[in-house]
Order: sequence, then C-alpha cells, then structure tokens
Amino acid sequence: MGLQRLQKVIAEAGIASRRKAEKLIQEGRVTVDGEIVTKLGTKVDTFSNITVNGEPIERESLHTYLFYKPRGVVSTVSDDKGRKTVVDYFQDLPYRLYPVGRLDYDTSGLLLMTNDGELANLLMHPRNKVAKVYVAKIEGQLQPEEIKRLSRGIEIEHHKTAPAKVKVIRSDQKKKMQIVQLTIYEGHYHQVKRMFKAVGHPVKKLARERYSFLTLGNLVSGKYRELSHAEVDRLKHVD
Repeated sequence: MGLQRLQKVIAEAGIASRRKAEKLIQEGRVTVDGEIVTKLGTKVDTFSNITVNGEPIERESLHTYLFYKPRGVVSTVSDDKGRKTVVDYFQDLPYRLYPVGRLDYDTSGLLLMTNDGELANLLMHPRNKVAKVYVAKIEGQLQPEEIKRLSRGIEIEHHKTAPAKVKVIRSDQKKKMQIVQLTIYEGHYHQVKRMFKAVGHPVKKLARERYSFLTLGNLVSGKYRELSHAEVDRLKHVD
C-alpha cells in the first residue's frame, strides 16, 4: 500500500488537527513501531503501529469497490434534490466510501468507490492519464473526418481535449444511429457528450465499460465487488 505522512494519518484518525499533530510529533509524543519519531514528513504505511501519548491510534482500513452504476443515480455523497446517490448502495458497509470522479446522472457503467484518498487523488490527477472507455449510442453516422477530429483532440468551450481513440462498433443507417467506442484519458465535465456534440452527433445513451485495466465483468447494474490488494496496487502503478 502507499505511504502517507505521519501527521496526515494522525489527523485522519481524528486524534488532532494536522497542525496539532505536527506539534505532537515535534514534542516526541508519537511513536511508530515502538520508536519515537520527531521528524516532520515521516511517512508510514498501512501496517505501521502508531501511538500518540502512549495510546495506539485506530486507523480505518482502506477499501476500494468496483461498482456498476445504474442510470438515474447521482455520483455524489448526497443530493439536494433527493435523488438516489451512489453512496446509497453501500449503506450496509461499516466505512464511508466516496466516488472516484463521477458519471453523469443518465450515464451507467463502471465507477470506483473508495475511502483511500491517496488512490482517488492519484487516479483523478490529469498527469496520470488513466484510460476510460465509453460506449455511446449517437445520432447519425460519424464521417472519416469527424473520427479524425475526435482522435486528434477537439475544441470544446475553450479547451482542447487530449487525443482519443475512436472505434465504430455498429451502424444502423435505417435508424440513423451508431454505436461508438470512445477511449479518453481525461475527465472533464460531460466530456464524452460534448465531444460528440461538437462534431454534430448528440449522444442518446452512454455507458462506461472500462476504467484503466478494470472491466465490469459479470457484474449487473447496481451491484459491486471489492478490488483485491493486487488490483489496488496495480492501479497505484498504472501507466
């Protein structure tokens, strides 16, 4: 598992604020694995035994779940409009989970839920360019030049998207629609919908089927599974 600063771990355990935790460390009132630690910035892992004033701190175990988000569910912890949120599906678990990024209300598919802040920040940071694969049902038929525009990156509201991968899965000329797979490496607001709209093909239905190396597998809508330690470790070292 990843390393965290000692004062952050103490603060997250509810012992003291980050600043007060730093003072406790400097005063020699904190031990890690039986040794007094006074150096700020010391990093500890999930298995480090930490005491403050001789009392061991209780640390929340870290958990990450792969969730098949249904349509009509909000990717937030709460909703002022009273709509169902992704957190509602995890009420029976004894720890607080948060979504990694978001999926639109009317978008279904793979969403990660975690209480591992380090992992969430890592995955959402733009520099890490985590691949997200969507399948969209769009109006009309993409033309070769439009596919090139999407692939190269497209201007949407004063921002040019990063290069993407486009694959046409199925075309239905009678119904004037297409099923298209789009792989992006960012996570801007309504990005997939806005990209297709920019080339003149509004999205009728959208689902995310892959996140990095993770897929939905045999999961059905509204269900979840916990990631293994190996999967979490792989996510933390994702290219």
